[in-house]
Amino acid sequence: MSVIGIDFGNDSCFVATVKNGGVETLDNDYSLRATPSFVAFAGRKRIIGAAAKNQYGSNRENTVIGFKRLLGRKFDDPHVQHELKMIPTKIEVRSDNDINICVHYLGQTHFFTPEQVTAMLLTKLKETSSQALEAQVSDCVIACPIYFTNAERQALLDAAKIAGLNVLRLLNETTAIALSYGFYKQALPSDNPRNVIFVDCGDSSLQVCACAFTKGKLKMLASNWDQVGGRDFNVAMADYFAKEFKQRYKIEIENNSRQWLRLLGEVDKMKKQMSTNNTNLPLDIECFIDDIDVSSSMHRYQMEILCDSLLRRAEDTLNRLLIESKLSLKEIHSVEIVGGSTRIPAIKELIERVFGLTVCTTLNQDEAVSRGAALQCALMSPALRVRKFETTDIQNYAVEVTWTGEGSCIGSSVEIFPAFHEAPTSRLLTLSRKEPFTLTLRYSQSIPYPDPIIGHWTIKEIKPNNRGEYKDIKVKVKINQHGLVVITGATLSHKNDDPERRSTSLQYTSTEQEKLSTIEDFNGRKNPKPSQANTSTNKQTNKEMDNESKRSSKHMDLPIEFQTHGICQKELKNLRLFEERMSANDASETKRIDAKNALEEYVYEMRSKLLGGHLDQHIFPIERDNICTELNDVENWLYEDGVDTDYDAYVDKLYLLKERINPINARANDYELCPLAFDELERSISFARTVMADFKKGLDKYAHFTEAESINISDKIDKTQKWFDRNKARFVEAARTSDCPVNVTQIRYEADRLISYVNSAINRSKLNRNIPKISSATANTDPSETGQRQLQQHNKRF
Repeated sequence: MSVIGIDFGNDSCFVATVKNGGVETLDNDYSLRATPSFVAFAGRKRIIGAAAKNQYGSNRENTVIGFKRLLGRKFDDPHVQHELKMIPTKIEVRSDNDINICVHYLGQTHFFTPEQVTAMLLTKLKETSSQALEAQVSDCVIACPIYFTNAERQALLDAAKIAGLNVLRLLNETTAIALSYGFYKQALPSDNPRNVIFVDCGDSSLQVCACAFTKGKLKMLASNWDQVGGRDFNVAMADYFAKEFKQRYKIEIENNSRQWLRLLGEVDKMKKQMSTNNTNLPLDIECFIDDIDVSSSMHRYQMEILCDSLLRRAEDTLNRLLIESKLSLKEIHSVEIVGGSTRIPAIKELIERVFGLTVCTTLNQDEAVSRGAALQCALMSPALRVRKFETTDIQNYAVEVTWTGEGSCIGSSVEIFPAFHEAPTSRLLTLSRKEPFTLTLRYSQSIPYPDPIIGHWTIKEIKPNNRGEYKDIKVKVKINQHGLVVITGATLSHKNDDPERRSTSLQYTSTEQEKLSTIEDFNGRKNPKPSQANTSTNKQTNKEMDNESKRSSKHMDLPIEFQTHGICQKELKNLRLFEERMSANDASETKRIDAKNALEEYVYEMRSKLLGGHLDQHIFPIERDNICTELNDVENWLYEDGVDTDYDAYVDKLYLLKERINPINARANDYELCPLAFDELERSISFARTVMADFKKGLDKYAHFTEAESINISDKIDKTQKWFDRNKARFVEAARTSDCPVNVTQIRYEADRLISYVNSAINRSKLNRNIPKISSATANTDPSETGQRQLQQHNKRF
């Protein structure tokens, strides 16, 4: 079983694995490490990755891009409406306000959700990884942006389930980068942590985090982000040139999506050149619109002026991180940068100015995220043994819980997880209730998502006791390994309640222990944690209370109904089956197209060989014309009735053509290879004659030859020479349009037989020299006497 880490980017994806004691980034089917995040639909199959990007210019309406930023969102989301301007595919709204991506597939219009399209890309990554590793791939860790909310994380998990992947963890991209940095650092301190800033500026977002490293551990401190990236620089530059071309050449680009995409591609190349050139760079596009050639130029400083607002947003993001991490500049050890857009000189200068340090590029700027995800997958997978490394992540948003029902103040709530709380973790919320009630989880701060509600959980089957009193309900709220905030269970405690002690309490829990955090009553007062001086007393008191509680209470799990983000299990199962059917159809269509291409290639190849090629002299003109007619008929059939037929039809056509042409190919091969085989046989005869000549000269190396052997070898040479002369003459005189009178196999058989006979006689002397000589003393010894002497020597030793 192999494990992989996936960096799912808006522009491209990377996949890495742990093998041979290290981390290796896998190549895709184009021998490239980066797989474009493109999914296209062409005719009867899907095209995904590099192939989809290659045909993007001619099939834009059926090529889906930028779908990562649509995951888990509604159609009327302002963020979605902004993204739709950059996506050429038709997007429609569903009845439930979800997103429908419209494409032409299998001869009709199909509608896919962003989760389905993401699953298609993940399926492709899974297949290429399996081919590269020559093993089945199931377990994986997928990296996601730190700003993803519950809705987006759940959508990504649903996409992975549709693709048949077992996601061990959704890992924040910044955490993956930090793990990639710290795992191989052997000189980390044991006590005072090393604080490192990581800046990841990619195609569509800027993410920055602060991380503290100690030996074998990393702890995320804080993070910040802004959805500004390399594509925003491209758009700013393209807008500038579009206005210039409109003024100079009187051409409109804004409403021409094809030429707009072409312009974006050209300015992206210019932007990359600016990273290494501080000169005025030209922009020349031939036949841009209406056969008009356009040209312009731009200097790096002009680009920086155009993108000044973007650079200010990036600077604000970095400054906010300094505030939230509570680190002074002196406490920062280094600043590591990753992501393609950090190659922009202005971004580098900005980072160095804010943090007062020269940026470090010790990490692979493109592959650091996937490598960190692969390490995390190896750490979690039972199939691999990896050196222990502890990772403490954070929940980036503050989360509060509100509850309803009799027994609490109306609108009661508590912040259950503050911003940058460590994760995974869980907390216990104890409420006194005597009837069912509903808990709501929501983000209590500004988030890049229009709806702050995470979900609603209704705790059922709660009734008052015989005296009509309240019961204690313990609710477990958890941040799981995927960064999802969920309610995982509710427990009813049967005990004699003291009304004066009834309250709403909140506790941290972990896998090892439960740590009392705060107790908040209905008036909002919070009791602090016990002081260190009273720790032993509190432990003893808590132990006595626990023992008393165990004797006087019973616990029962309560049923929970919930309403939150994500696809229901039944629908997920149906989508998984649909994805499997599409994958099977893709494989079948690929097989069909390969058969069609093989037939077409064979027609072209054989026709060129028959008409003036090396087969021309080995076939009668009438037969050649007949075969060429058949080839032409097949070619016409391929472009007419056979343009979209089934696999078997192509295979049958190819079989009939090969049945007709293979004998001609075999004839041509014999006439081409026989001269070489005759030369080989002639050299074998010459070698044998040389051996016999040396024997007759009395050379020592042939002194072991007997007279009978020399006669037999000479006889073999004469017979082989006669066979050679006879068949060489037949070969020379044969018409090239008839079958060769002798084939290559026969000639090589004669050569091998002669050489084998001669070598067996030569090698007999080597065998004789290797036989050990037996001395006369040993030969005359009675075996029984030898055995007795050995037994006596053995007894003396013991």
